[in-house]
Amino acid sequence: MQDITTTLSALTRERLLELAHLVGVQVPTSLNKDQQIERIANARNFRFDAAVRHFTRDELRKACELHGLDTSPRARMALARQLTSSLDEFSSLDQEPSDVSLAARNLPTPGAIVRCRQRQYLVDRVEAGELDSKEMTLVHMVCLDDDAPGRPLSVIWELELGAQLIQPSAHGLGNVTGLDSPEMFAGYLNALKWSCVTATNAQLFQSPFRAGIRLLNHQLTPLLKALSLPRANLFIADDVGLGKTIEAGLVLQELRLRQRVDFSLICCPASVVLQWRDEMKKRFGLHFEIYDRDFIGRRRKERGFRVNPWSTHTRFIISHSMLSRPEHRDPLLHFLGNRVRKSILILDEAHAAAPATASKYAVDSRFTHVIRDVAPRFENRLFLSATPHNGHSNSFAALLEILDGQRFTRGVPIDSEKQLKPVMVRRLKSDLRDAGISFPKRRVIRWELTFSSTDWAFKEIEETQTNARPGLKLKHADELRMAELLAEYTELMNPTTQRAKFVFLNLQKRLLSSPEAFYRTLQAHLKRHVDESESSASAGKLNPEVYGQSDEADELEDAKKVAEYSDELSTSERLEEIRRELMDLALHRRMAPDAKIQALIQWIQAELKTDGVWNQRKLLIFTEYADTKRFILEHLRNALGHDKDLILQFHGQMSDEAREEVQSAFNSVEHPVRIMVATDAAREGVNLQGACADLVHYDLPWNPAKLEQRNGRIDRTLQPSPEVRCMYFSLPQRPEDRVLEVVVEKIETIQKELGSLSNVVMERIDESLKDGIGRGTLDMIQRISADSEARETTRRELESQRSTAKLQKEIDRAGRILDQSRKTLNFQPEELRRFGPTIPWTSFLSSTIA
Repeated sequence: MQDITTTLSALTRERLLELAHLVGVQVPTSLNKDQQIERIANARNFRFDAAVRHFTRDELRKACELHGLDTSPRARMALARQLTSSLDEFSSLDQEPSDVSLAARNLPTPGAIVRCRQRQYLVDRVEAGELDSKEMTLVHMVCLDDDAPGRPLSVIWELELGAQLIQPSAHGLGNVTGLDSPEMFAGYLNALKWSCVTATNAQLFQSPFRAGIRLLNHQLTPLLKALSLPRANLFIADDVGLGKTIEAGLVLQELRLRQRVDFSLICCPASVVLQWRDEMKKRFGLHFEIYDRDFIGRRRKERGFRVNPWSTHTRFIISHSMLSRPEHRDPLLHFLGNRVRKSILILDEAHAAAPATASKYAVDSRFTHVIRDVAPRFENRLFLSATPHNGHSNSFAALLEILDGQRFTRGVPIDSEKQLKPVMVRRLKSDLRDAGISFPKRRVIRWELTFSSTDWAFKEIEETQTNARPGLKLKHADELRMAELLAEYTELMNPTTQRAKFVFLNLQKRLLSSPEAFYRTLQAHLKRHVDESESSASAGKLNPEVYGQSDEADELEDAKKVAEYSDELSTSERLEEIRRELMDLALHRRMAPDAKIQALIQWIQAELKTDGVWNQRKLLIFTEYADTKRFILEHLRNALGHDKDLILQFHGQMSDEAREEVQSAFNSVEHPVRIMVATDAAREGVNLQGACADLVHYDLPWNPAKLEQRNGRIDRTLQPSPEVRCMYFSLPQRPEDRVLEVVVEKIETIQKELGSLSNVVMERIDESLKDGIGRGTLDMIQRISADSEARETTRRELESQRSTAKLQKEIDRAGRILDQSRKTLNFQPEELRRFGPTIPWTSFLSSTIA
């Protein structure tokens, strides 16, 4: 008996279960390996010689090694004879009949399923033979994988590496040893109820109970509308921060559970690709492949160069820029054909697909052509955008036609609310507040710094309220002097070409950011050379199709352009004097504390500490430049301490793991981190509202859309604080700061008054700043507004459907269906807690995972 148990110990626990099934011995899956061996060896119907025939060659060699036998023979039968002949009571194998069946030799038989060369095959026929006096078996098979069904393959089984026979029956739920307990059966009954919703019942929800989210009734309205449509062609146009990603995920999950969706494609900007992947995985348990060059390379390495990567998975995420390229779009179109049944396209930032409106009639852009070609091939379409209407009726109708060509026609204006109501969900934060849903109030606070002879005054200004803070311990105003010199320098140079304007635009923007950022650009301008040794060594290593363009790579590229374009500029005696003074000031002050950093440190000491001890408040600091980020970090650590857990940073060259770690720490109330310094890499795709309600713009982005995206990191759904505070610096003695101050005020106004049309006005502001801030820029920005015709068009075609009463009615109805679904399905948290412990998950999973 000892010899038998020693031989069986050569098998793994999973192989012991499979062997027991093949030789007809019942072994519970809950036993450990020693108990399994004892159960098999003591079974009455167990025959050792029959069991050995099911051993693989490696298992026979290991068994021979355990018995101290020769392991050099290559043939299975030679090893088996050697093993059994060493055991007196089982020597019958020495005279094994020549007609041993294929099954007894553990070889595939016709109709069997095998795994070979990383694919599953169905065995068609088997031919036995010899090669060099060794038994060989020629196996003819056909592929069962979805991407190569029916593809034939013939192999010599004994020579194939890693080939194995799959025994589906050996991976079931185990042998029946008795009735389940009442608790176990009740859990099983509940599981059946949880899966009983049919595809035709729109009055029951499943996806809210299959998602790791905090359920908010207003996020169920898109799901309710999608289920009422024969095809889920829906435009989710909720305000920034209301959870469009979660709403789209609920619709996708529901359609998938109802077996209405098998193939899914999410198309979004590169900067939010990772967020989409992570949200789908964490919130809904759905694994999406990111379609990029790395994915294509992996698939071709696994499946061969001829494989269409789109055929190798059922859920993909791709960036707008990747989809626009023919080498990636054409294989998708070939895979989709005319239309794929049970498919869904989720298009984030769908307004990017709207035709351009530079003329009276909307003209299709390149991306419009792409989406117009791809979208109709999907059975279901979800479009997401906070700014769906650009003020032009023709463009809006063209976008809706791509969404649902049966309801809308390009060139035909939306003249009735009833046309849009079935397919459009449009809510602003103010609408939900009016409906009684709690959302944080945004406070925009200006930190005004004013210099007078020997000191700096620090004031907090919010609308009509002013709060004076202690003055700053700084006796110079070199930043103001540098601004004066740069303004004179720009006026004397009078740049007229785009290349010359680019140089002065960069100098101006980076001077307003920090002394260090200005010094780096001024050095490139004057020396006509860029010192790359001070740039991040990792710049450019991560894939921009997934992570977006890196901050460091952008700055390095801009510096090289400044150096190159500066060669074309003229010079004079006065210009040389200004250049020398600017360089002297910049070099002297590049890493010295300025008024902004001192004001920031003073505020942190006063607001983030109570009696000298850090309180629970956290601060998010945004800057446009990596050079400024480095400047801020050095001064904060010098003033607040070098504890690595106190201050974190976020930048564009962080890996997936690093991004997740930083985001998780900053959103945790328990984690000791109190400050995060981030570049604009964090303005999209990163949610930081979990424990932070204070944000400082160390420098203001000249693109108004970027400013709103920054604020949206904390001003969004699930913000626990009743208010968020967005703060920015202003030095009114610099004319440029007065212009940016007006930009901030104008953005706040248009967000409240214009809704979707605010995006159009922000684009005009961005356009007015593209050549820098000059004498007439302030008047130009103050005159910018949406024309009355565009306002009326947007109000009539989009915003008219927004009504507090209707909104409340939809939310209440969705809430009632959720409650009814919970009652019908008996989907209660306490039920999961009650039945969860009764299920032996470890043994269950080990016996069911093939």
